[in-house]
Amino acid sequence: MPEKAVRKALERGLAQLDENMATLAELSELAIRKAMDGLARGDPSVAEEVFTLDQEVYALQEEIERTCVDLIALHAPVARDLRAITTSLRITTDLDRIARYAKDIGEITLSFHGQIPPGLKDLVKIPEMAEDTIGMVELTIDAFLKRNADPVRNITEVDDIVDRLHDEVLAEIVVAMKAGRLDPEVGARYILINRYLERIADHAVNIGLRVVYMVTGEWPPRVRAADRAKRGLHQARP
Repeated sequence: MPEKAVRKALERGLAQLDENMATLAELSELAIRKAMDGLARGDPSVAEEVFTLDQEVYALQEEIERTCVDLIALHAPVARDLRAITTSLRITTDLDRIARYAKDIGEITLSFHGQIPPGLKDLVKIPEMAEDTIGMVELTIDAFLKRNADPVRNITEVDDIVDRLHDEVLAEIVVAMKAGRLDPEVGARYILINRYLERIADHAVNIGLRVVYMVTGEWPPRVRAADRAKRGLHQARP
């Protein structure tokens, strides 16, 4: 096949890959939004919608994986194109895990048997953490689709905010259980939700770091949260 035709075939494959990645990202983000909305309203029908979205994400992930393998095997892409393909391949795993955590939250919603989860409205930091987490997913996916590394270069610092909220939510739940305002079994479910949101934020970090690599060809340095906190304290001193 002439080189020009090979290039056009690769470009068509990459365009299809981008289209599927955009759909996958949209489905994963929708899944976590619906999961949290269904939880807040104790709506089992929304939980069922989340289960369907999770299945769609899984099916599309498999299709994208096959596309990536075919593009590499048939067209031997190099440099930027190869980074785009391998990054897409890795990001599908993160998006699949985000949808899977949404499914887990949906299963917790079903455990309340159509009732508004008791005590959830008093745990005011859970919705805040959910919005921050979903915001991270939106930010990193937008950066991926636009091939723009700038918004996600400091994604680990954004994650620090979610990590702090995770600790605050956990403390809030424990205090409510100790005071008898929250049934221990229900509190345990909220602790799981808190953990799921924290893990979703971690997957958003993975996506952000991979976007930086895809665009620049360089991996941003991994700095531990404790080290970032020490650096922040040091910089704040006069």
